Amino acid sequence: MKKKKIYIAGSGGMLGEAFYKVFKEGYSLKCTDIDKNEEWISFLNFNNFNKYLNDVKEFEPDYLFHLGALTDLEYCEENINETYLTNTISAEYAVKISNILNIPLLFISTAGIFDGLKNQYDDWDIPNPLCYYAKSKYAAEKFVQLNKEQHIICRAGWMMGAGPKKDKKFINKLAKQINDGNKTLNIVNDKLGTPTYTIDFAKNVKLILENNIWGLYNLVCEGKTSRLNVAKEMLKFLNLDKEIMIREVGSEFFKSTYYAPRPNSEQLINRKLKILNMDIMRDWKTALNEYLEIYYSHLKK
Repeated sequence: MKKKKIYIAGSGGMLGEAFYKVFKEGYSLKCTDIDKNEEWISFLNFNNFNKYLNDVKEFEPDYLFHLGALTDLEYCEENINETYLTNTISAEYAVKISNILNIPLLFISTAGIFDGLKNQYDDWDIPNPLCYYAKSKYAAEKFVQLNKEQHIICRAGWMMGAGPKKDKKFINKLAKQINDGNKTLNIVNDKLGTPTYTIDFAKNVKLILENNIWGLYNLVCEGKTSRLNVAKEMLKFLNLDKEIMIREVGSEFFKSTYYAPRPNSEQLINRKLKILNMDIMRDWKTALNEYLEIYYSHLKK
């Protein structure tokens, strides 16, 4: 039986690596990015509509996955036009291309589109983004919903995956501090969220896709937590909880570095997936421990 084909745009980051690993056996893939950091990635700037269209057309895929985005919140605050081009307009391009080819589209959104005034958000809560990164992602999300019938939109939480090479998020930032010999970690105690292991995320997307159940989904690991609890669990796994002290601080402590507005809570509930009996995301602690074992076990005492 001939393998179905997936074109994955913006596949150079931590999420792209997970999609490549999860989908490469059962599908024929073309993975592109502006950063050719793997031998399986070819160059494509999806901010150029004609080049994006021609490259996808040439591959003749059965699905288009649009993964890439600018995710550095402070960079997005300083570069608003580039943020809307990369995070919103390129998604509009993906919609147009998928409609021209009459194929389903996957778009990745974020828990950051909520304002954090509630503790938890399900798939039907109304977003109210605070920063330009979140505004650009929500604008794209709405465009996809309005203009693409066969779409899957998945909102991810606090991403973790791909290890030191590609992980630019919380876990790798902590790992760098530990590796540098820091004996005290300053961790915020006022931010709630839900870790999302990229491998689990890609596996659950595969399940949704193969059941042809289009729509919008919250897609995060199980469990409620905070930055503080994630840091504690990480030190516990590495057997460093007696060696390294956590100093609890408020977000104001980091305001000169992380000045983009962030919601106090980004906790999502996979309510729709649960209703449809399609939630296979594991508990965040289980996923975190597996991730640490694969990529950061050298830090263990």
